[in-house]
Amino acid sequence: MSVLPSKLIVDANILFSFFKKDSTRRRLIEELLNCGTELVSPHFMLHELRANKDKIMQLSNISFGEFELTVRLIEEEINLISEDKFKIFLSDASKFSPHSKDKPYFALALVINSPIWSDEKAFKKQERVKIFSTLELSKLIE
Repeated sequence: MSVLPSKLIVDANILFSFFKKDSTRRRLIEELLNCGTELVSPHFMLHELRANKDKIMQLSNISFGEFELTVRLIEEEINLISEDKFKIFLSDASKFSPHSKDKPYFALALVINSPIWSDEKAFKKQERVKIFSTLELSKLIE
């Protein structure tokens, strides 16, 4: 039987689903937190959420107030790491990160020696960092 990671880096796309109250990913985030897994993400992820506010509100069928409350909840529950903590690893991460925009997630993974939770299939095409999909984490929690 596999063990849940003690720390897990959360991709912004996973957090986009957190806004939808009945989503599998939201339930999984809540279960991981209840199991003591520390969820981590680069701090810029908040900017990504806010930049996609209208799309998230529409897809999640929530109001602006609900969006803001959920962002605050994310800020409380996810350990947000500033770029200065992992920027020295960005160059190394660029050698195996599947997309340029994802380098910070991989650099952060190198710094804190932690897997990444992402459903981005391209993430699995490298071997430096362990990647968990939503399905894999769901099976670990069961």
